[in-house]
Amino acid sequence: MKIVYICFMLFCLSVVSVNAQVGINNESPHASSALDMAKDGNRSGVLLPRMTTAQKLAIVKPAHSLLVYDTDKNCVSQNIGTETAPVWDCLTLFNRQFFYMPSINIPTGKLGAATLDLFAEYQSQFSTPMYRSVGASASMGNFSASDLYYYITYYDPVLITVNSISATGVMSYTVLKQANKDAYMNIVFVVK
Repeated sequence: MKIVYICFMLFCLSVVSVNAQVGINNESPHASSALDMAKDGNRSGVLLPRMTTAQKLAIVKPAHSLLVYDTDKNCVSQNIGTETAPVWDCLTLFNRQFFYMPSINIPTGKLGAATLDLFAEYQSQFSTPMYRSVGASASMGNFSASDLYYYITYYDPVLITVNSISATGVMSYTVLKQANKDAYMNIVFVVK
């Protein structure tokens, strides 16, 4: 009799489908989801944990793809790194502000090591415009040096080598050869 009972139970378990999906306002969660939330009248959003950048960075071993809302940066932030080496990235596009630096001269007359303060160049060109649209203020708002990330998207490696850019925008470079009129460098600033 015990054998018949065990066979019957094994048969029942093989027929019953066990799902690990959780549905919120949804009795039939999608098979590909772990969590499937449906709209409930006017209550239809997901509220992520809200924390400052310091609180976010203090999370011990944040899981890869962990999401939080960073109240300092006003963005949904995701760990795109690993638990032991987290890399937080702002995902919301309205927070992704970037701009190209207008053309500037990079001194190449003297061969060897040199530095150029990209932030100072930014301040000199963006503080007081020569012209402005009707109704615009006389001066443009400047970011602080620590509000920006600094990128070089192109330079001629035959003429110079970029060695580093500090967190405040000071670029260290080495002049290998004097530039001609066709040489240029693309500098991009991204608002943190």
